[in-house]
Amino acid sequence: MTTPWGEQVLTRFPEDPRDRLRAWDASDEYLLGHLAEREVPLTGTVVAVGDRWGALVTALAAHGPLQITDSHLTREATRINLERAGAEPGTVRLLTTQDPPPDRVDVLLVRVPKSLGLLEDQLLRLAPALHEGTVVVGTGMVKEIHTSTLRLFERIVGPTRTSLAVKKARLIFATPDPALRRPVSPWPLTYRLPDDVGPLLSGRTVVNHAGVFCADRLDVGTRFFLRHLPSAGGARRVVDLGCGNGVVGTAMALADPGAEVLFTDESFQAAASAEATYKANGATGQAEFRVGDGLTGVPDGSVDLVLNNPPFHSHQATTDATAWRMFTGARRVLRPGGELWVVGNRHLGHHVKLKRLFGDCDLVAGDSRFVVLRAVRT
Repeated sequence: MTTPWGEQVLTRFPEDPRDRLRAWDASDEYLLGHLAEREVPLTGTVVAVGDRWGALVTALAAHGPLQITDSHLTREATRINLERAGAEPGTVRLLTTQDPPPDRVDVLLVRVPKSLGLLEDQLLRLAPALHEGTVVVGTGMVKEIHTSTLRLFERIVGPTRTSLAVKKARLIFATPDPALRRPVSPWPLTYRLPDDVGPLLSGRTVVNHAGVFCADRLDVGTRFFLRHLPSAGGARRVVDLGCGNGVVGTAMALADPGAEVLFTDESFQAAASAEATYKANGATGQAEFRVGDGLTGVPDGSVDLVLNNPPFHSHQATTDATAWRMFTGARRVLRPGGELWVVGNRHLGHHVKLKRLFGDCDLVAGDSRFVVLRAVRT
């Protein structure tokens, strides 16, 4: 990526030479170009929120920025990109969306996320740190910036306007208004499970932090999965892989309090949601909540059962790479006879990947939209 501060060699994480997706886009370039062209003073506390693969903080490393991200993969990519750029360790501070925000922000750069709720949550958390002189600039592709996006900046930061589009990217300029009466944060959201997920789960509580998929209701894929979960009996070590709000793993923990359940996700918001959902339902078994890259760090052959509802998007890009890595990791950590249960849209063809990895898979249940598949580690 060419920036006013030089050439940056950037990577996504995990690195894959076959992956043709870039670690930056036109909106990153547009924002960096604007900062240089307008000679925005990058002094005081410079904060970059939602910097997807570290492109912004890597380019601005000399100014000691602070990155706030919900993604473990983004943090790892940022570490690699900073090292390649020759940045001194500790120059860029890396915070998560679950960490306390800074007390003062002098320059706020916002890479507009896919989730409007996550944008709302982060703006509300950072708003008390803004002052009259804070420079606030958002960026995103035109298709990512909607009227609702601009309204959020207006409601939480202050008067907002947008730039002309350049290479299908746009900038957002917001002027902090110290007198603005901001709304109370609605996050995290809580709702009750419907009756059609079975007597064990009917009316149970689900907690969703901002940015977690289907924040205010049970998504139809998970609903279908909950109706067809395996019996927990005999599965001493269970993994809810890509746990989201943790409702699937919590269901298994409630069904068998003797099972050990690992909830893992690359999202800090998701892991926090899973822990909150687990505790809200009075589960008493042994549970671990981990943020990481899939099943990295889980010992080979140590798991009896993996439950998975894999995503098929990486930000705005449609890809099966994440599902493939999840399935591969599951096969590695399962004991002989251990099982991987997967729910997914029928058209995604997950059975093809599972047969290639495990030799075979069974159709547990299916309807016009979803299938539940079972693969056994031999």
